[in-house]
Amino acid sequence: MKIHLIAPSGATLDQRGPDLGMRYLSEQGVTVNNFACIKRVHQRFAGTDLERLAEINALAQLEAETIVMATRGGYGLQRILGSIEWTALADAVKQGVQICGHSDFTALQLGLLAKTGAISLAGPMLNYDFGGANQTGDTSAPNSFMWQHFQRAINERRLDCEVLQAQSYLGEWQSPKALHGLLWGGNLTILSTLIGSEFMPSIEQTRGGILFLEDINEHPYRLERMLIQLLEAGFLAQQKAILLGDFSGYRLVDNDRGYDLATAIAWLRERLPNSIPILTGLPFGHCPEKLTLPVGAQANLTANLQGFTLQAQW
Repeated sequence: MKIHLIAPSGATLDQRGPDLGMRYLSEQGVTVNNFACIKRVHQRFAGTDLERLAEINALAQLEAETIVMATRGGYGLQRILGSIEWTALADAVKQGVQICGHSDFTALQLGLLAKTGAISLAGPMLNYDFGGANQTGDTSAPNSFMWQHFQRAINERRLDCEVLQAQSYLGEWQSPKALHGLLWGGNLTILSTLIGSEFMPSIEQTRGGILFLEDINEHPYRLERMLIQLLEAGFLAQQKAILLGDFSGYRLVDNDRGYDLATAIAWLRERLPNSIPILTGLPFGHCPEKLTLPVGAQANLTANLQGFTLQAQW
């Protein structure tokens, strides 16, 4: 396995994470290229806009079967989306290059889908997923679930996951049902900021899709506000299903008076057609145990009150 790193968003100020990640991947027999990108710092970004843009556009020259992995998220991709050479990037994907990341990387993934229909991977990044260390600097091995599903996606181009968790927002789906549709989504904040731009897949392109969402450090009322934006823009009512991943890092306050994330989801449930299930517990987001999801692939979903399965081959 050969991984080519890119740093398209925030700067890495603590080098311990990527160093640990490099060590782990090397122990697994993985070759990692372009490690120098981790050293770049310009303001809060991993290099100037021109440096980060050039790094993305250079992906078109990579050898087939190379895995491109973002180092971290943060912010920065939306500054350069308008200058990315989307067709050349999609051609590289067609030749076998696989592009992986999450968080701010959602902007590139949805732009690639909107512009070309090419598939990318919503999955692990170097710093967070392979460079784990606690506050005292003690290392922790990457999550085995994450590593297993990442390898399956890379080597077999396959997703196969079962979630055993009670489902409370199924709508009319009280007995087991199955559906098929375009798997798309990512970070909710990024999705909401792309609405109305050329880098957001259209309602027509995503109609009948399976939308997955995650976020971090956002209070439930902010999450609800962004979900309302997607609802009022017409996206949510056109989906076959909505999958909610990890939403963590926020803090409830006394002023919430019982309002929480479950309240926000229940509010949304009342405003969507009952034929569209909202499923919770998808192992994806800013969490160690995460799937690698093919953004833009056709997927199969089956669900009931006890959980759901998600499968794809691309």
